[in-house]
Amino acid sequence: MEIQIFKTKDDLNHTFTEQIKEIISEKERVTVALSGGSTPKSLFDYWAQLPKGEIDWKKVRFFWGDERCVPPSDDESNYKMTKEHLFDLVPVPNENIFRIHGENDPGSEAVRYGKLLTGELETTNGVPSFDILMLGMGDDGHTASIFPHEITLWDSPENCVTATHPVSGQRRVSLSGKVINAAKNVFFLVTGENKADKVKEIIEQPDQAGKKYPAALVQPDSGNLYWFLDHGASKSLRNK
Repeated sequence: MEIQIFKTKDDLNHTFTEQIKEIISEKERVTVALSGGSTPKSLFDYWAQLPKGEIDWKKVRFFWGDERCVPPSDDESNYKMTKEHLFDLVPVPNENIFRIHGENDPGSEAVRYGKLLTGELETTNGVPSFDILMLGMGDDGHTASIFPHEITLWDSPENCVTATHPVSGQRRVSLSGKVINAAKNVFFLVTGENKADKVKEIIEQPDQAGKKYPAALVQPDSGNLYWFLDHGASKSLRNK
């Protein structure tokens, strides 16, 4: 794994963008799984103000690592956040956007999206494989929408699973562990001091953390795992 620590979100956004531009430049078509939350929102705002042509949006095909089971017009929707902060501002073709239909029955949608991934992505050992997979991490150690109380969902044989938020009970559709770990490049974008203790545990004691936190189970087969942290999220690490 590679760990980078940044003073500001702008520094993080710039370095991440330079890295994915390199990946995009090497392929005719690039598949990206997005995440929700405040850190990606900041990244999308950064992308939206890049000089025209710096990223060839026609080459990029957008998917999601998880979605809340709400309509696309709901403020809770990861799709809506991305649309308002990115898609409405840059020339991404509509046919390059593959959203999870949060308004549908969660179980049926998990099946539909899982099949869509099989049809649209390259596969590695029969598992859909993203070129770029963005992940966040909650202060409880969850990632995508796999939470500690449902950590067994990680090992689902399906491409997508239905999950439940431990406090609100909100239903979610999420990638399963096998699809996450099949990605060619996995990026954790984690900011905030409230994440620092979990970051330390996951990075410094991965075997123990893997029994408790889904984020510790992110170990891509490619070996290409990148942690992008701000000072707050990294402050408990022994060796910075």
